[in-house]
Order: sequence, then structure tokens, then C-alpha cells
Amino acid sequence: MGNSFGCSASGERLISAARDGDLVEARMLLQFNPCLARYSTFGGLNSPLHFAAAKGHNEIVMLLLEHGADVNSRNYCGQTALMHACRYGHWEVVQTLLLFRSNVTRADYLSGKTALHFAAFNGHVRCIRLVVADFVPSAPYETITSMSDGDKNSSSLSSLSKFVNKAADGGITALHMAALNGYFDCVQLLLDLHANLSAVTFHYGTSMDLIGAGSTPLHYAACGGNLKCCQIILARGASRMTLNCNGWLPLDVARIWGRHWLEPWLEPNSELALPTFPLSKFLSLPLMSILNIARECGLQSSTASFDDSDTCAVCLEKACTVAAEGCAHELCVKCALYLCSTSNITSEMIGPPGSIPCPLCRHGIISFVKLPGSPAKELKLNLALGLCTPCMLQTCDPNPPTASSRSDFRKTRIPSVPSDLLCPVSCSPFPSVAIPSCTCNDDPCPSLETPDGETQDQQSPRHSQGVSDEQDKMEGPRIEKTTCSSMFWNRRSCHREHQCKSEINA
Repeated sequence: MGNSFGCSASGERLISAARDGDLVEARMLLQFNPCLARYSTFGGLNSPLHFAAAKGHNEIVMLLLEHGADVNSRNYCGQTALMHACRYGHWEVVQTLLLFRSNVTRADYLSGKTALHFAAFNGHVRCIRLVVADFVPSAPYETITSMSDGDKNSSSLSSLSKFVNKAADGGITALHMAALNGYFDCVQLLLDLHANLSAVTFHYGTSMDLIGAGSTPLHYAACGGNLKCCQIILARGASRMTLNCNGWLPLDVARIWGRHWLEPWLEPNSELALPTFPLSKFLSLPLMSILNIARECGLQSSTASFDDSDTCAVCLEKACTVAAEGCAHELCVKCALYLCSTSNITSEMIGPPGSIPCPLCRHGIISFVKLPGSPAKELKLNLALGLCTPCMLQTCDPNPPTASSRSDFRKTRIPSVPSDLLCPVSCSPFPSVAIPSCTCNDDPCPSLETPDGETQDQQSPRHSQGVSDEQDKMEGPRIEKTTCSSMFWNRRSCHREHQCKSEINA
């Protein structure tokens, strides 16, 4: 994503408009020169799309994409706009980027983190439900989990499991990070999405000497100290007897980090009755069906006709384009998509687990269907990167497309994608230098992270405190009960990532 426009004054004005949310200025600049949508700051740190996504300016994100901005463009650290939106929890921006088929499987250059890792680390459960939407079939949950191996839905779940359990640097999965930071809603949703309870960290990487290599999500939950996270993981079948490479049980980790309230639950012979947890209220089965319809028809539906029967009963502005399977109530595609993205009502109250309540009759909706005669108004995509997300993990179709299918590019499914085109560098974990074990059981833990690669001994206490305050401003509030949580994730961050983040937060 080179800066082919140099230090263009118009490009810098667009950057400022994207950062500040000035839609009028951004629209005027893009009308004058649509190529500015691909502009990037000096050195390729961030594009206007990165700024708008990080700040949550959804209308500017849509404007940039419609003017040809690359939805999968990377900044200097290999991070996409989707990663920025998931990091800061802007679920509406995530929804827009997915409508333009943003590649959710891409990992950054520094430590192999995907958008799912960013969302789980910061506890943005709505972003998680959207990021995995293309992998969860719109079918009853019990039926999906009992599918045979050759079934299409079973193949989708296999892809889902690979994506959810993809490891970042050190073998850390999204479940590890959500458990460490105490986000029980994220933990519950990830487990419903087939996150692996037995996934262990590697012998090298960010966690090797802090909790210990070979640690499971239960070890991380014990370090984080959140009781409900531990209960959910234990209720799903996690073992209390798993030893990591330091020879520690989850109970030992809880004692080392001073989480004494967890000891009765983590005792190997504990007889405490675990609570029963239903499926996550953030599991949304209809999302895949409504996303596909929205990609085909677009969100900017035409104005409703004069016939009141065709008007959406929710917004009373647009024509109905979709109908809920089961109750057959009709909605516009925008209202249906918003409903699936925001609903958090317990599934047991409305019907099948994972269903969404109909706003008109409270019937549980599992999928949506497009009404006959709905206009096909497909979103404008970047042809080079307009791939549907499941293609990245599923096997390729052995039958090549025919000549007639090649005539319509938008309906052609790419038969194969070379791995070097999806990620220009290896996403395997980076080897790390050994660091001393954390012994701060009672005292506050000193920070091991430095901005320019300096060691802790080379920095003055005043300088270390200044860097810590600056990072707190950039990354937002952290959990106070986990004094060393920053060391698990940010130790691998180098100076260029701080440059990209400080540029956005300027």
C-alpha cells in the first residue's frame, strides 16, 4: 500500500477528515479526486480507511470503500482496517467492512494476530459475533453440531474451528486472551463457537516464562482471577489436573498470582457444584443469511412504495426486502441486519438456541430469505480482493468454472488462492528471547515493555513511568487485578506498532 501520491496536501486533508469524522470534507475531496481513497501517510503507516475504522466513523468508511479504497489494505504493521475496528470495538464499522468482504483470516506482521484476537483481547463480544458470521450456518444449533462429516454445514464448522483456534505469537488463542482479561461473555461465545479448551501455548513466544509454556485457557483464567470465567471453562469440561511446562496446575497459577478466591474451585478434588451455563446470548445464527442478502441487495434500499403493506414495520421508511423463516414477517435488510448484530436476549426465552427474536411476534428467527422481486444491488467490491471469507479455510472446488460462469465475475467463486497472496509473511509465531520469570506476587510488577527495544535496566524510573502513562492513554483502561496482563500481549510489539497507534490517537 505504497504512498504513490507523496506528501499530497489533499491526501493529508482526507486523513484529517477521516480521523475527525468530517463527512462533508471527505466527500468533497473524493469527488475532486477519487484516487485519494488509496492515499496513505508517509511511510505507509495508515490509510484514511484505517483512521476512519479506528475512530468508528462508519459513514466515512462506507464512503471510502465506495470510492475504491482497498478493504484489505495493510498498514506498516500488517494490520487491516478490520483489526482496528475490532481493537476499539466499533461493531458497526466491522459490519460495513464485512459487507465489502473484508478478509477476517489475515494476520498482522508482528505476532500473527487476527481481527478475532483483537476483539477477544479487548472484550468486544459484538465484534466477535460479526467476525465469525461467515462461518456459522443459519441452521438450528443442535442440527449443525450433529451433522455428518460430508455435510456442507459440517465443513463450515470445520472452517470455523480452524479460524477460532488460530494461534498468535506463542500459541495464544483468542480464548486464552479473553480468559486472561476476565471477559466471560467472550469466553462463553468462543466456547459455543468450538474454541479448543485443550489448546496450549508454545515453548517460545510471549507467554513462555510468565504463566509457563504449555498453559491452557484455564491456566490463563486462573491468572486473570475472574471467577465466572473459571466456572464457565470448568463447566465445559476443562481439566483441573493439566500441568504446564513449569509443572504448574491451574491451582498453582492462582496461588502464584494471588487469586485465592479461586482456590476452592480449582482444587483437584473440589466438590463444589458448578453452575449451569446455557448457550451464549450473543450467538447469532441468522447473521450469515442476512449478510449474504445485504451483499447482494445493498443496504441503501430504495424508498418504500406507496403501498403501506410493503413498508418495513420497524423503520417505517424502506421497502421490505427480507422475510424471517418461520413467522414470515417482512423487514428491510438494514433493520434485519441491525437486529442480528445487536440482539442479546437469552435464547431460551424465545426459542431455539442461537435464534434472534422477531421484533413483531418474538418468534425465534434462525435465518432470513430474500423476497421475490427484491432488487439486486450488489456492493462495489475490489475485484482483486473480493473473496468470500470461507474460501480462505475451505478446500477448493475440484471442478473448474465453465466459460459461461467466467462471464460474470461477481458470481464466480475463486477455485484456489495461493497462500503467498493472502499473507505476504509467515504467520507462524516469532521466536522470542528468554525473559526472567515474574516474581511479583505481592509487589507491583515492573513493566518489561520499552518503546525502542531498550531493556528495563537501561531506562530511568521516570522514563518508564512516562511510557506506561502514554500506553494507558492509547490502549484504554486495563484490568487492575491482572498486574502483568500487558506483558502477555504487548511485549512483542515493536516501535513501529507504537508509531501506527500514536498516529491514529494523535
